[in-house]
Amino acid sequence: MSIARRWPLISLLLATAACSSQTPPATPPLVPGTGDSQREVNLIARDYVFLPATLDVVPGETIVLHVINGGLVVHEAVIGDSRVQDAWEAAESVAANPPPGPTPLVSVPPDVAGLRVVVESGKRADVTWTVPRSTEPLTVGCHIPGHWAEGMHIPVRFVGAATPS
Repeated sequence: MSIARRWPLISLLLATAACSSQTPPATPPLVPGTGDSQREVNLIARDYVFLPATLDVVPGETIVLHVINGGLVVHEAVIGDSRVQDAWEAAESVAANPPPGPTPLVSVPPDVAGLRVVVESGKRADVTWTVPRSTEPLTVGCHIPGHWAEGMHIPVRFVGAATPS
């Protein structure tokens, strides 16, 4: 078979390999946001995924986080360490299979609340957030019952240098 006849198959294989990479691409240099000039960051929540696959931030910067729900059901973005994620997962598990009517409200103690943004389907919510200077591992997760288990969580990746105080 000639190379010309193989080209569609080769193209398909190359495209598939490019799409299946598990490592998020390198982050281009960021201009950190400040209190006077926040950097805008988009985070899209769809059914069981966040896009992009990592939330890239600079320690100490101030951002305006636009959480956009492109899914068919309510989603949330909870940013925090493992204690925060565990607290929200436990709190929201009681809301699984609620009776007819409004969704039950849930909360956690302030010391494990992290940053939480709840967004209805097709909506956007904005929040201004000053990124901690500590680079302890943080995660973005959705704890609407069943969503975390479906893999709806991504790492927060610290890039660049900390911004001045």
